[in-house]
Amino acid sequence: MAYRDTASYGKRQEYIAVAELLRRGFDVYMTLVDDQGVDCVVRLDSERYIDLQIKARSKTAKMWNAFGPLLFEPRANYYFMFYTERDGNYWIIPSLELEPLCFKNKTGKYVGRMRVDLPKSTSAKKAKQYERFRNENGFKLLREAMNGSLTTRSTGHGKQRRAS
Repeated sequence: MAYRDTASYGKRQEYIAVAELLRRGFDVYMTLVDDQGVDCVVRLDSERYIDLQIKARSKTAKMWNAFGPLLFEPRANYYFMFYTERDGNYWIIPSLELEPLCFKNKTGKYVGRMRVDLPKSTSAKKAKQYERFRNENGFKLLREAMNGSLTTRSTGHGKQRRAS
């Protein structure tokens, strides 16, 4: 895919993801510049919001389930929304829970940056670990944030992270 096609694909997918959020009743505001890793803001109420980074992989991508290089500081109100076109799945993952799921590059061009590999199928070895973030479950996490009902969850790596 040429650079222009790649750049326009990413922007198109951002708008499609935002349209999906709006369709589901979320109050969404697009940012003009993505210099802080925030593509849009989801307003929860008059005082609370979620910063959302949207990432998408096309159905023709070789590593269609891998997202990186990622560089972010996890925080309670920072979420990622991944879209895999090949299987049509949305994955909504709080940054506090994403960090321990990522592989950290130790060498090469992207040293210090992270990559997450999402399950390729619902029967994949790690599918159960990721199921709470996929499609309806992921959108439910955002609704729980709106209701202020997020709780501390285990990351699956022996650490506890606060998700609200």
